[in-house]
Amino acid sequence: MIVDNALYRDGRRVDPGCASHDLAGVLAARREGDVVWVGLFEPTAAEMDSVAQHFGLHHLAVEDAVHAHQRPKLERYGDQLYCVLKTLWYVDASDDVETGEIGIFLGPGFVVHVRHGEGCDIRVVRTDLESRPTVLAHGPSSVLYAIADHVVDAYGEVAASLEIDVDEVEASVFSPARSDDSPRIYRLKRELTEVRRAVLPLREPMRRMAAGDVPGVPERSAPYFRDVASHLASVAEIVEGLDNLLAAAFEAQVARISVQQNEDMRKISAGVALVAGPTLVAGIYGMNFTHMPELHWTLGYPMALLLMVLCSGGLWWFFKRSGWL
Repeated sequence: MIVDNALYRDGRRVDPGCASHDLAGVLAARREGDVVWVGLFEPTAAEMDSVAQHFGLHHLAVEDAVHAHQRPKLERYGDQLYCVLKTLWYVDASDDVETGEIGIFLGPGFVVHVRHGEGCDIRVVRTDLESRPTVLAHGPSSVLYAIADHVVDAYGEVAASLEIDVDEVEASVFSPARSDDSPRIYRLKRELTEVRRAVLPLREPMRRMAAGDVPGVPERSAPYFRDVASHLASVAEIVEGLDNLLAAAFEAQVARISVQQNEDMRKISAGVALVAGPTLVAGIYGMNFTHMPELHWTLGYPMALLLMVLCSGGLWWFFKRSGWL
């Protein structure tokens, strides 16, 4: 349940003198100004309650962290902050955007993150942040920044993959070959909706932290959150643009299907007309009335065939010139 539990002093990881899963031992080794960073992966309610008791976490935030499926948000509980981030990763084989969630508790001298899903490897974040002690020395807010930065970078990767798929759809819709792109367009729009649910609600919390309006996030950390907010805004613009492109592609697909159906109907109608001429001639000369002109004429049969050929040939020439064939 506890993936990692570390003690940081002056931006550097120190040995607490106990095993990493010994939460009480690590907390006992903490001094003023130190930061304890605990990482959890899909804990049960009982496991989360045990951690909550050590740090005095609010029960409403603890409940959200256990059950997940929360909207991205930033909430304050006394001197603590609780931030929810949606994680995203892209499955190219099925054009699917998979989602996970990270709940982050920030308080005086501690950070507790709770991860659900496989969308964000916090070990990479921890390793990268430990290599930058000047940033880590900012305290718990530096951990929130590092995780948010990593998550938002993943948003950009997902958006880039979706851009490739949208380009493929556009090329298919406007290609000469016939194709049915409607199912893929719908699937991509649905996946874009998942991205929007992760990106758009997060803009306001990032803006507040970038502006230094959040107690518990020091002013010196604001430039880092401004960088995250800038990347997040870029992703939001890309998502909006892709959604508009897919809407236009769907309309073009519907219009193209309508045009193709009209072309098919013209060809069918022309084919019926080509058969109707000979059928008319054959019908007239096949009535066998007693007093019919040319009934006993020696050239009547060749004449009837000639009329059929001329009639069909004239119609074919007319339809070909009109573009119906």
